[in-house]
Amino acid sequence: MGFFGFLLLGLIAGAIAKLILPGRQGGGWIVTLLLGVVGALLGGWLGSLIFDVGLNEFFSLSTWLLAIGGSLIVLLIWGLIVGRRKAD
Repeated sequence: MGFFGFLLLGLIAGAIAKLILPGRQGGGWIVTLLLGVVGALLGGWLGSLIFDVGLNEFFSLSTWLLAIGGSLIVLLIWGLIVGRRKAD
């Protein structure tokens, strides 16, 4: 998968993760892109460790599930950090 394909995957995965998780995480499309790309990297890394499946092809179901799952994890961590900062 190319660089721009990975960025597009991260943007879409981050947007889907924001739709799945309720609440106000904040951030615009740049934050969504960054969270999605980091989540896709995390999902690909965890998928290769646990399931021996990585982020190979853009139109692969496993690629999308790993990217969205990783984005959900990163978005949860982001919500904890931002929520804690606002509470202080």
